[in-house]
Amino acid sequence: MKLPSYDAAARDVPEDLSHRVMLPRRAPKAPLRQVARRLMMALLVLAATIVVVWIDRAEYHDNADGSVSFLDCVYYATVTLSTTGYGDIVPYGDSARLLNVLLITPLRVLFLIILVGTTLEVLTERTREQWHLKRWRTALRDHTVIVGYGTKGRSAAQTLCATGLARDRIVVVDPSSKVIEAAVAEGFAGVVGDATRSDVLVRAEIQRAHQVVIATQRDDTAVLVSLTARQLNKRANIVAAVREEENAPLLRQSGADAVITSASAAGRLLGLSVHSPSAGIVMEDLIQQGSGLDLVERPVVKSEVGKSVRETDDLVVSVLRGHRLIGYDDPVASPLQTADRLITIVRAAAAEPTVPGGQPRPHNATLPGTGVSPMRRADEYRPDE
Repeated sequence: MKLPSYDAAARDVPEDLSHRVMLPRRAPKAPLRQVARRLMMALLVLAATIVVVWIDRAEYHDNADGSVSFLDCVYYATVTLSTTGYGDIVPYGDSARLLNVLLITPLRVLFLIILVGTTLEVLTERTREQWHLKRWRTALRDHTVIVGYGTKGRSAAQTLCATGLARDRIVVVDPSSKVIEAAVAEGFAGVVGDATRSDVLVRAEIQRAHQVVIATQRDDTAVLVSLTARQLNKRANIVAAVREEENAPLLRQSGADAVITSASAAGRLLGLSVHSPSAGIVMEDLIQQGSGLDLVERPVVKSEVGKSVRETDDLVVSVLRGHRLIGYDDPVASPLQTADRLITIVRAAAAEPTVPGGQPRPHNATLPGTGVSPMRRADEYRPDE
């Protein structure tokens, strides 16, 4: 299903849908089905009451003609269950009065509960939603806000989930209610509204967010969202995507910490795939978290401090020392220091290596015929090593 683009949907969103927060919940039953079910229950109660009165009709008295017909039973059951009670047909026998106490009165209460139940359910549901929303706002801390849930936004959300981020820690902002409904169906919280407005971002609790991903369709929209987000949150890590490379400096000046040029990146990957299809497959695998090989950033463990880059268990691509990114082949990168962070290529955490018989392969085992130890997964690193 092709979802509406971010900016096209922003022009079409009605006022009563803006600023609305939607949280993941169980799929409700169809309204018509609920009404039909309640109507059937009410008719069954009415039919049971008519049968009871018809069986004991000899104990009832009609002020009009003295006898009680089937139509009179229907009439009496209807006015009794609705608590109208005109008094023209009354039970005068002991058995009829006993049945009114034991059966007709409970059926009247049940009938009223069924009729009023829909209203009570709506009020209860609204109260529950307000309580849930208030609790969600109170507990939300250091979460990730994704602005725009098109192709880029959905891919970013999937990658974040693959790296271990819980779905309840992601809030999606988009002006289209249909897009937000799709995000909520996938387990994310959503805010319907234009993210260039500060009140919409405040509803996404951006002032307490740890990361902000801007994946809008237009560069000017991304700049406005970045300016607004940075104004509301000075410490958040803001990552934005732009279509044109010439707009990247402007987006950095507006507050983005990292800018990805989507058109140029796709073009480079296309060129690489033309020159070397296998290299293109490897690059696609590296940027797709959770399968094959993953490109991850991790701290240096104690056992690696003082060693060279090539002496680590993983394939190190770069070393992050302070705010400086050092290539693996730079002599300055070795020896490794305690505060360094390594950009490494590791096996995806989802793939568990096994030996014949289905047992997990020991992590210190060597690959068959090579004498080389396999790379560890990203979730196997402990700072105390």
